[in-house]
Amino acid sequence: MNRKIEAVIFDWAGTTVDYGCFAPVQAFVEVFRKAGIEPTMEEVRKPMGMLKRDHIKTMLAMPRIREQWIEKYGQEPGEPDIDRLYESFEENLMGILDQFAKPKPYVLETVAKLREKGIKIGSTTGYTDEMMEVVVPKAKEEGYEPDAWFSPNSVGNAGRPYPYMIFKNMEVLRITSTANVVKVGDTVSDIKEGKNAGVFTIGVIEGSSEMGLTQEEYERLPQSEKDSLVRTVEKTYKEAGADAVIRNMSELLEVLVID
Repeated sequence: MNRKIEAVIFDWAGTTVDYGCFAPVQAFVEVFRKAGIEPTMEEVRKPMGMLKRDHIKTMLAMPRIREQWIEKYGQEPGEPDIDRLYESFEENLMGILDQFAKPKPYVLETVAKLREKGIKIGSTTGYTDEMMEVVVPKAKEEGYEPDAWFSPNSVGNAGRPYPYMIFKNMEVLRITSTANVVKVGDTVSDIKEGKNAGVFTIGVIEGSSEMGLTQEEYERLPQSEKDSLVRTVEKTYKEAGADAVIRNMSELLEVLVID
């Protein structure tokens, strides 16, 4: 990158904490199962990164899930159904969030090096303020604390792919231009958020929601399977508009041309 970097804005689950982005996945699966619908992992993960109520609404609009819902309940899923599922989701997620705030590999070292260079650390999320009140202190205990964070609650619930959470970070961190901002995330929604904000946008592969594996599962794979997965996720990010893709956070400084 041939530009002055003032801030790097990270996503949370799947990017900086919660390897594989499993906290919301578990909660979504449980909620739909309770409603008598068995979602696939692909269906659960496809809207990842969105405001969680919008995520549920998007899943209910998927053809297979929608058909199952109509077959079971005799009508189209409506706003009251979304509200009911979201209430159940929130309850499930709040019960497990504190177990999924551990920083991913290389995050702490990379953030420390960015700060040494005077670069500010912002963050955006698909979680609500209430959820972040669990995640933020727990991540701080583990050594990760960005300079700012914003959830969709702070921007009238207009979460990703809208760019407003990035702009809120810029406002609070006193950043002079979008040209000096980098967004790093692990979902298509993250990439779209960054591109809609007009900032340099990077997708991270290992431990991402797009990859959807635990660290143990990933490390057990033969190298050929790892390489194949990496290529698949990289293609997804590139098609979404990513300016760059990194395998893990240890490669971020190299992409940003920071020693």
